Amino acid sequence: MHTKEEKMKAFGRLLDIMDELREKCPWDHVQTNESLRANTIEETYELCDAILDDDSESIKKELGDLLLHIVFYSKIGEEKQEFDVADVCNTICEKLIFRHPHVFGETEAKTAKVVEKNWEMIKLKEKGGNKTVLDGVPVSLPSMVKAYRIQDKARNAGFDWNERADVWDKVKEELGELKVEIDHMDVNKMEGEFGDLLFSIINAARLYKVNPDNALERTNRKFTTRFNYMEQMLKKQGKNLRDTPLEEMEFYWQEAKQLEK
Repeated sequence: MHTKEEKMKAFGRLLDIMDELREKCPWDHVQTNESLRANTIEETYELCDAILDDDSESIKKELGDLLLHIVFYSKIGEEKQEFDVADVCNTICEKLIFRHPHVFGETEAKTAKVVEKNWEMIKLKEKGGNKTVLDGVPVSLPSMVKAYRIQDKARNAGFDWNERADVWDKVKEELGELKVEIDHMDVNKMEGEFGDLLFSIINAARLYKVNPDNALERTNRKFTTRFNYMEQMLKKQGKNLRDTPLEEMEFYWQEAKQLEK
């Protein structure tokens, strides 16, 4: 691994390259915070894919792409005389020190659970920080991730089930309410009850230390692999999915499942 000096030199090299690109490249020169936003989201998801694949080489590459975006936004801020990359680094350093009084101060916190309990209260005291516990949840987060973060923040504030097994009664309650609205075929109310059911299932996942977004993505990939296998096997026989009986598709689906074992 590299020394601290080598790391600082590499970061400085990136800053120099960014300066030159911003000045000499027609595409880089015209970019704005708004024009980069969609690319930043895409790069974040690509990093998430690499993490799920446990692909170290891809993680390294995607981290570099995200680091470029951080440097890019900082360069734009510098050009506007609003902030530069040093301000970005100093801001996160000050935040980390403030939020870790058990490391940089006199507070004691010997377990991760104690740290998490203190976390939200510390953020409320922060200058320019959250005014309420749930303020820190970004509005534009994907709904499943947002639900998980809302529930996690509520937990840190002390609002949680006494026994995690009790959450299943809530899941059953929400499922029952959904069935009632399905019988009435009221689309608006069905949507609301589906949301309540999903929220309770996400809460159950959190209580059992399962990240629901990761869990669902694993299932997405599993379904995709099985479906692709089924489609390929039918194509080998000159068949297409639309004209194939469900029973035959199910045969290849089960065959794909067996290959996973």
